[in-house]
Amino acid sequence: MTSTSLAPLVSERTRLPEWIRVRPPRGTTYPEVKGMLGELGLGTVCREARCPNLSECWSAGAATLMLLGTDCTRRCSFCAVTTHWPRGVVDRTEPARVAEAVERWGLRYVVLTQVCRDDLDDGGAAVMAETVRRIRLASPRTLVELLIGDLGGREGPLQTLLESPPDVLAHNLETVRSLSAEVRDPRAGYDRSLGVLSAARRLGSATLVTKSSLMLGLGESDAELETAMRDLRSADVDLVTLGQYLRPGNDHRPVHRYVPPEEFSRWETTARKLGFRGAACGPLVRSSYRAEELYEGARSARGG
Repeated sequence: MTSTSLAPLVSERTRLPEWIRVRPPRGTTYPEVKGMLGELGLGTVCREARCPNLSECWSAGAATLMLLGTDCTRRCSFCAVTTHWPRGVVDRTEPARVAEAVERWGLRYVVLTQVCRDDLDDGGAAVMAETVRRIRLASPRTLVELLIGDLGGREGPLQTLLESPPDVLAHNLETVRSLSAEVRDPRAGYDRSLGVLSAARRLGSATLVTKSSLMLGLGESDAELETAMRDLRSADVDLVTLGQYLRPGNDHRPVHRYVPPEEFSRWETTARKLGFRGAACGPLVRSSYRAEELYEGARSARGG
């Protein structure tokens, strides 16, 4: 029996707790970001995954760009991204358009993520590597964080990515071991994800920063969550983020409970005690939330 039986489901009629507040758009930057993304035909995980921080980040001039289209070949029970099998179709102009957006935006730091592309032999690694290369040419001072899928657990595509390495290589564990098979697509796996992170550390340069993220409120126990964090440290992951799972729609996995801010504060303390170079934990924290601050903190902690 998994830990899902340990807590009753939150009622569908339960109102969001007071500590979960989504801010409305503000300032002039938000419409500028929205307009440029539309002009260049770029997708963002902010919109596709219905991130609660969209308004705050876009108003601050930041967005997480989504590579390889906006349709994913997997169907995870927590995710709002559309599932579709693209049959190997890839937009070869996407890397150039992303690099143009980064240059026009004048970003110091950019987060790129991908939809899973199991229809491609390399999981899309060549396109992601080309995107990083083009950003380096167009905006050589921009720091790049790349949030990848598991690439089918193959090291070849990961090596392709690391030939044009980002500054941060992220891959999300998402949840604890006992819930992984229920929460994630059957093609994903708890041990596979840990393997990707371990391989990135082994194959990457000494300066590569690795990162992962976990969702709370899915039915995990405290002991299971701490074990998952210890497993990430065993994979030598540098940075970790923890956030509240919020149900995107009625077809997705229900929330088991809303975790109060004080618990997230305790988990952040635990993460640092376990040896993570940086941790961001809070109800609305997502893997790319305030990514530059987290990275700079980790670099300072490392003395680099």
